[in-house]
Amino acid sequence: VQLQASGGGLVQAGGSLRLSCAASGRAFSTYAMGWFRQAPGKEREFVASISWNGGSTYYADSVKGRFTISKDNAKNTVYLQMNSLKPEDTAVYYCAARPGSYYYTRLSEYNYWGQGTLVTVSS
Repeated sequence: VQLQASGGGLVQAGGSLRLSCAASGRAFSTYAMGWFRQAPGKEREFVASISWNGGSTYYADSVKGRFTISKDNAKNTVYLQMNSLKPEDTAVYYCAARPGSYYYTRLSEYNYWGQGTLVTVSS
């Protein structure tokens, strides 16, 4: 599986962005997906995850109520809608994939990673 993340950019605090992650391969519908982020000088951290059929989602406390993860199996794409952005959301955002029916929150649980897309939130 190859993943291509896009949609990052510069936005003012309080604004919105939608990230997309397009996947290759026919098995996308059987994959759980996740979004992680890495701010400068910090470790990569979990943001959100979604089960293979989109029926279950899980969010980091820091983004709960502001971010929404969704999955379109017909388009082989997972999205991260980010609203009410804060300067502390500034990071490179990575999408990740793994076979499985549930959602997963640890970096080590994912087999495939995209290249990352930079989100910068100005105050």
